[in-house]
Amino acid sequence: MNHKNSTEADQPKGPLAGVKVIEFAGIGSAPMSCMLLADLGADVVKIDRVASSGLGIEVPPQYDVLSRNRRSIALNLKSAEGVDAALRLVSDADIVIEGFRPGVAERLGIGPDACLKVKPDLVYGRLSGWGQDGPLSERAGHDLNYIAITGALHAMGRAGEAPPIPLMFVGDFAGGALYMAFGVVAALQAARRTGKGEVVDAAMSDGVAHLTSIFSGMLASGDWTCERGTNVLDGSAPYYAVYRTKDEKYYTLGALESKFFVQALEALEVDFPVESQFDKARWPELRELLERAFGRWTQDELRARLDHIDSCCAPVLSFEEAHTHPHAVARGVYTEVAGLRQPMPAPRFRVNETAAPRPPAKPGTHTQQLLSEAGYNEAEIEKLCREGIALQAEE
Repeated sequence: MNHKNSTEADQPKGPLAGVKVIEFAGIGSAPMSCMLLADLGADVVKIDRVASSGLGIEVPPQYDVLSRNRRSIALNLKSAEGVDAALRLVSDADIVIEGFRPGVAERLGIGPDACLKVKPDLVYGRLSGWGQDGPLSERAGHDLNYIAITGALHAMGRAGEAPPIPLMFVGDFAGGALYMAFGVVAALQAARRTGKGEVVDAAMSDGVAHLTSIFSGMLASGDWTCERGTNVLDGSAPYYAVYRTKDEKYYTLGALESKFFVQALEALEVDFPVESQFDKARWPELRELLERAFGRWTQDELRARLDHIDSCCAPVLSFEEAHTHPHAVARGVYTEVAGLRQPMPAPRFRVNETAAPRPPAKPGTHTQQLLSEAGYNEAEIEKLCREGIALQAEE
């Protein structure tokens, strides 16, 4: 793609270098999806609001890791001039991603039809909780709601207890952001092959449902029940569980296979017949033995016993502790950007190596630059900023 006035800084290295993305500012999963694309080298231009939306959990710009690797322009999309500026940016893009409720983009004049009119081979990604149609499509929601109606939340946790809240990883990020990023990259391949644009409808509830595919087969085969806390993978099996340590921390045991289970037993000095691992009648006895064993040592003492063997054991670490784990350090999983510790891009590529992340920009940092790239002259840019249609952030 031949994008106007691109610089080396605007086109980071990576497998998506040369792909231009327009992101209409949103919360949660849409920024995460655009971070994935930007991390892999796409030139992501974020169209920020000229004033705060008051949505979600507001984070100061310098700490908004999900907005890293972007250029930012701030536009008033409730004005005709702001919409015109946005469409000029879209006309030079490969992908657009928005996370509005259904119908909002159309009301603003930046919906799929308007954008495809200025760029017929555009990929337009629509990321929402419930999808673009269906009885819940216009309802508000958050991660917890999306995973609730798919069966995913019901399947988690101990018998007789409420399901735990798995942060926002399952719905917003796995079911939403990852599926959107995968969807628009797939659609871009088709658009380049056919010359025809595409609209991608990525619903977080759809994505979570898709993530549960393995359990469809397990339910049908009788290998899974809908009674919480009675299945191997939900904490019912003592050899796939989390245990408290002597120093009030936690350790995981995930020895699904007997060859790993036997090594864990030996290291933990637990006397239990390996051939009885899958005997549910003996699970209460095994759980008690393992609770005692893990509770006998501190987390660090357990790491000394278990880290060097194939026992499928690992300590439960805090986010801060995870930064200094030897494996993470050896692989360079984390880096520091402008004084903020954060993960490096993933996955990794042998040939198309990705660059270290750039810090998030204040909303409107690149407004003048991007308006100039879109064909506005200095007088026009000054007028847009003076009238509050565009905002150039102060340095």
